[in-house]
Amino acid sequence: MSELGDGLGIVVIGRNEGDRLVRCLASIGPGAPVVYVDSGSTDGSVAAAAAAGARVVNLDLSTPFTAARARNAGRAALDSTVRLVQFIDGDCTVRPGWLDRGRAALAADPGLAAVFGRRREVAPDASTYNWLCDIEWAVPPGPARQFGGDAMLRTSALDQAGGYPDEMIAGEEPDLSMRLGACGWRIACLAEEMTLHDAAMTRFGQWWRRAERSGHAYAELETRHPGEYRRRVRAALFWGAAVPGAALLALAAAAWTGSGVVLLATLAIAFLPVAQFVRVAVRERRARPTRDALTWSLFLLLDKPPHAIGILRYWLSRLRGRRTPLIEYKARAA
Repeated sequence: MSELGDGLGIVVIGRNEGDRLVRCLASIGPGAPVVYVDSGSTDGSVAAAAAAGARVVNLDLSTPFTAARARNAGRAALDSTVRLVQFIDGDCTVRPGWLDRGRAALAADPGLAAVFGRRREVAPDASTYNWLCDIEWAVPPGPARQFGGDAMLRTSALDQAGGYPDEMIAGEEPDLSMRLGACGWRIACLAEEMTLHDAAMTRFGQWWRRAERSGHAYAELETRHPGEYRRRVRAALFWGAAVPGAALLALAAAAWTGSGVVLLATLAIAFLPVAQFVRVAVRERRARPTRDALTWSLFLLLDKPPHAIGILRYWLSRLRGRRTPLIEYKARAA
């Protein structure tokens, strides 16, 4: 490994990640200063990070935790000589060679604000939900519009854009990406593997909560950047709320009136999701095996109701002048 300490700093964020955090810190290797930012862990994460040689920052308990706030605190704790910062979620491990590759890409192109590589699931076959995450992480190499939780950023670009939005409970990475673009910076996805992620999703309820969080992010991102997420918000509300709602109302009307015409209308409405599933499955079949295409298409449809709930939660909280609490889907790690 090259001397990574020359201008590179590492920020790891986590909360109750247990052994996942230990593996994360061990994967970084020597040479670069590491800051671990903890969001109220009760599982010994702070002690584990300190034992691994990381500088530990404990977030103030009086202010609501967010990943964005943790990343900003980590950035602030780095030495002023740091010119590049690699952000890593505590449930990820860094792939060998990635830090060198990311640094080289940023050094070769001064117009790049951030680079990221392929994030993979550590156990995609452990559950359908882990597999869905692994597919979600597959971003084609080349110019990109936004990055996720793991990324290497130029500190000058990060500071110019104003850092992450502390108050966002989800979607803070796309928000920062769009602000970087507005400042004239570019983002690139590299072909190399960057990190292994441990989603640890084994239950449908976990997947549902994660999808609800995504819906909340779509609504807030559309509010902050009008037009950027309008299509996703509309799709979620149509397929996740309007169609099921219309089908239930039509079914109730058919039962009340006994009208065959109303019953046919109910069946027609109920058929819409089936037709959408077939359309998406045919499209996905061009890129992946039939079974995978069917599974992916099914969950693209199933995620619309939790997306709609997340959107409605955001709007309701906004009307009430309150902040939505964290929407967490992971169980505390062992």
